[in-house]
Amino acid sequence: MKICVVSDSHDNRRLLDHAVEDAVARGAQAILHCGDIVAPTTLRVLKKYGVPVHAIHGNNTGDLYAMMHLAHEPDSPVRYHGQDAVLHLAGRTLFMVHYPHYAEAMALTGDYDVVLCGHDHRVSQREVVNIRGGKTWLVNPGTVGGVGKPPTYVLADLETLQFLTIDVPTEPGEACNVRPASIHA
Repeated sequence: MKICVVSDSHDNRRLLDHAVEDAVARGAQAILHCGDIVAPTTLRVLKKYGVPVHAIHGNNTGDLYAMMHLAHEPDSPVRYHGQDAVLHLAGRTLFMVHYPHYAEAMALTGDYDVVLCGHDHRVSQREVVNIRGGKTWLVNPGTVGGVGKPPTYVLADLETLQFLTIDVPTEPGEACNVRPASIHA
């Protein structure tokens, strides 16, 4: 099973939509958002893809009441989990949290195959040796919203535990960190 892991969209519906469209075309069967969605309506752009969306909040929580209502709409693909989540997908146990320091601590427990986080907008993927003597993957997809860094997401293969960082496909001048095209070049 392939999943699309995103974080820190910060209301950038267009880049989030581009990332998910690309991930679904590559075979993603679920979307996991590691927080800083901000406005819950940002997630409405994902409805058309027909795949489950698992979301947590970050430090930019937005309207949590509206998020809960969005998640409970009859045709909503969104499952809102609060500040963190344990998911069981494709025989793997995953933990999602916004903060990297919290994520690292959870990876050390050995209770999870993969721990996902966001917050610092830094892409990273590494194995952490846990207290049980095994290894847990710790993955941060960066910022899908292109805040302070180029927009990225991670396409994760849960069968092989391979994680591919992908630049969000954008048009020139569309991403936050790309200089707009000028007619005065």
